[in-house]
Amino acid sequence: MNSLSTTALSGMNAAMFRLGSAAHNVANGLTPDFRRQIVQQESLPEGGVMVSIGQAPEAGHDLARDIVEQMAASYSFKANLGVIRTQDEMLGSLLDLKA
Repeated sequence: MNSLSTTALSGMNAAMFRLGSAAHNVANGLTPDFRRQIVQQESLPEGGVMVSIGQAPEAGHDLARDIVEQMAASYSFKANLGVIRTQDEMLGSLLDLKA
C-alpha cells in the first residue's frame, strides 16, 4: 500500500505545480513580452508522475486556459486526496479486524 500513497502524493504535488503555474500566468499575463509557463507531466513506470515546467514559445496570455487549468488542478488534488483518505480508511478497517 505504500506505493499507492506515493503515487497519490506524486499526483498532489503535480497538481500543486499546475495550480502555481496557472496562478503565475494570471498574475503576470499583462506584463509586456510575458511568456506563459507550461507544466508538462510524464507518467513514471513505477507509478506517479514527473513534472517539468517550461515556457510557451510565444509571448502572450491565455486567461481562459489558465482558469480552466486552475480548476483542473484543484479537482486532481482532491481526487488524489480521496485516494489517500480511502487508503487510510482501509488500513484502519484492516487493523480493526486484526485487533
